Amino acid sequence: MTVAGIKFGVLLPTFGTGGGRPPVVAGARRAEDLGFDGLWAGDHLLAPAPVLDSLCALSAAAAVTERIELGISVLQLGLRQPAWAAKQLATIDALAPGRLRLGVGVGGEFPAEFTAAGVDIRTRGARLDEIMSVLPALLGGEAVGHAGPLAAVRVEPGLRPAVGTLPPVAVGGRSDAALARAARYGDQWLSMWTSPATLARRAARLAGLAADLGRPVPGITLLIAASIDDDRSAAMAAAAALIRRQYRMPFEKVDKWTAYGPAAAVTGKLAEYVAAGVTEFVFMPAGDPLVQYERLAGVREALCSLRDPGVRWEQRHINGA
Repeated sequence: MTVAGIKFGVLLPTFGTGGGRPPVVAGARRAEDLGFDGLWAGDHLLAPAPVLDSLCALSAAAAVTERIELGISVLQLGLRQPAWAAKQLATIDALAPGRLRLGVGVGGEFPAEFTAAGVDIRTRGARLDEIMSVLPALLGGEAVGHAGPLAAVRVEPGLRPAVGTLPPVAVGGRSDAALARAARYGDQWLSMWTSPATLARRAARLAGLAADLGRPVPGITLLIAASIDDDRSAAMAAAAALIRRQYRMPFEKVDKWTAYGPAAAVTGKLAEYVAAGVTEFVFMPAGDPLVQYERLAGVREALCSLRDPGVRWEQRHINGA
């Protein structure tokens, strides 16, 4: 459900799956029932916490949903053999026609992934740019032959009917190179761990880069960790546990960029980002994902019911301070 021009998505519970059956199917069904616009899966080969393969998880979600979009946040294309990646993406596109969202990024926060994949981490940006330049042809079954690691690659027959096109693309990253990539390839720029003020400045820079290329200005997607609980201390503890488990990072480093506490406080924090230009939220739930989906659906409705979602909230509302 899209309300007031803002889209809302949630990450599938694909991390921390060390015990029991991961609730991917139940989460996909519940998110669609709750009216979220998108289901997203994080993508890592190796990470501090156990993690399912993003494209396999989205295939499972595709089989049990009918409407909700399916996105990767973000696919590390540079780690993959491009013809296989194109085949997998085209398969999801065939299983869920018109619902695939292609999030892409260079990665690099976990260098061991690149070692395991046999990829030089120093080439990750160039690899991503090269793959993005030929991915429409690969998805459509056209021959790709040019100098470089992709010489004479072809996926035939192509599964994607719209030859020469890509699904909607969200380019992740906070660097200048990521902004330039978003301006060139993206329908959305996907940001994370940033303040509203910084995001607004980067969005203005992105608009200028897109104008220079004669392209439409990409929308702004924000991936944000969220923990909704009337007990602010409990919400903070759940958010901190998530950050430590998935990133091996002290929570203090990202506390100010995390939405936690009672629903009203989280709504206020998100309103700041709407004022900065965010057109889509992707929530990374902390704690029981299905419980958080329910609570986040309430926050979504509260945010969209504001007369002016861009109104600046007083500082005491932010994170319940």
